[in-house]
Amino acid sequence: MGATRAQKELYFQKLRDLISKYPSIFIVNVDNVGSNQMHQIRVALRGKGIVLMGKNTMVRRALRSILSEFPQFEKLLPHVKGNIGFVFTSSDLKEIREVIVANKVKAPARAGAFSPTDVFIPAGNTGMEPGKTSFFQALGIPTKIARGTIEIVSDVKVLTAGSRVGPSEATLLNMLNISPFTYGMTVVQIFDSGNVFSPSVLDVDEKELIDRFMSGVKSIAAISLALHYPTIVSVVHSLVNSYKNLIAIALVTDYDFEGAEKVSFVTTASFIFRLARVTTWRWETLYRSLSSFYVVTMFGAS
Repeated sequence: MGATRAQKELYFQKLRDLISKYPSIFIVNVDNVGSNQMHQIRVALRGKGIVLMGKNTMVRRALRSILSEFPQFEKLLPHVKGNIGFVFTSSDLKEIREVIVANKVKAPARAGAFSPTDVFIPAGNTGMEPGKTSFFQALGIPTKIARGTIEIVSDVKVLTAGSRVGPSEATLLNMLNISPFTYGMTVVQIFDSGNVFSPSVLDVDEKELIDRFMSGVKSIAAISLALHYPTIVSVVHSLVNSYKNLIAIALVTDYDFEGAEKVSFVTTASFIFRLARVTTWRWETLYRSLSSFYVVTMFGAS
């Protein structure tokens, strides 16, 4: 039975209130999540986030009804598909994601279901009587009889991720008391302050973001300098390079300007030091040479 008009209006109002209050929304998939598990997740999120479920058609209508007031939520519409729900929060996104995905329960393999992961049966004694060997033979699992029970000779993969569980696999896994699957909420997308992004973005730490940003800045600066096109990241380098060129011209042409004198002194001093290393000058002579040059350069000849 569909929702009544009053129930729809109540849902629309609740969605509007949550959107107005919380800046971030997790779009979560709830396949194979039972009512008890859902209750546990709600309890774990208490005080940190609110879970809102609803049929996709009603969710789309509710979102479209608020687009005139909140146009940024149009980005959510393409993701309203499958068995999904919303988790509204104003807390740290990484923390909330951990709470959401931490609540998982083991589940047996059911015939007809799709395996979310590779499933292996380990080698060893099963404790099962020889009469049940047919189950293993049907799946091509090598066995032997040891002390009156069936023993699996080596580890065997019985299910591949994405494959459908057959009746024989489901029966055998249940007989061995193996619950190979874990089910829980999974985060599909995250809406935060008008942007929708993959949950993998939360795995990028602050250092990596800074490194990527600085790498981009360096690339832009290099391109700008090569093209002689000034940008905010290259202008400092352009000024320094221009100043170096100006100093070089001043040194070659003996043209002085404010700031060139000290550079001239440092350049000449460096030359004298290099010369002293390959000659037999004494340090006293070197000191007097530098002192005399500095006085003449800075104050002029008396």
